[in-house]
Amino acid sequence: MSGTSSGSAPDTLELAALLCSRVCHDLISPVGAIVNGLEVLDDNPKPEDRDFALELIRKSARTASARLQFCRLAFGAAGSAGAQIDLGDALNMAKGHIEDGKCTITWNLPRLLLPKNRVKLLLNMLVIAQQTIPRGGTLTVDPIGEGETMSFRVAATGLNARLPQNIADILNAAPASGIDAHAVQPHYTRLLAEACGLKVGLKAEGEAVVVSAS
Repeated sequence: MSGTSSGSAPDTLELAALLCSRVCHDLISPVGAIVNGLEVLDDNPKPEDRDFALELIRKSARTASARLQFCRLAFGAAGSAGAQIDLGDALNMAKGHIEDGKCTITWNLPRLLLPKNRVKLLLNMLVIAQQTIPRGGTLTVDPIGEGETMSFRVAATGLNARLPQNIADILNAAPASGIDAHAVQPHYTRLLAEACGLKVGLKAEGEAVVVSAS
């Protein structure tokens, strides 16, 4: 994946390109698996190989669809300016994208409509929290405040939970060097928080790693 030119932050075109690279990265694996499954079917396989290929295609298609829906909400326009998004829909998108047999979500938010940038911020906070528990665990989502000004706290708990200092630094301030496709998602999360009048941070709290916006 390509990086940006030198500088403290990507410009508008670079940010768009890097976010597109991030989405493509998320989709390459399941789409590639679908192609592999179709190639097996094209070879007139034995019945057991055909069944395996069809199951691979089904599973990978579900994964690709869930990731596309999540990315559309987390990174895309998600409606017109001033649009609001149902937190119930956000939960469904998050579960489809994140709950993979290793990671589960405990969702303690009420069901209500929130401004789209706040919901996008929440989804991006979940992505960051998931990265702190590479071996799986639980993401617990709690509200901070209430109503349309609600913000969020996401606590990640799991075996060998870790605090990625580079992500914490990006959330805290624009980095001194250029943003690449690996760093664009936390950079985008910080921009979303700023658009909502919030500050987002990442820190260890006991055995948990917590992403919060307030």
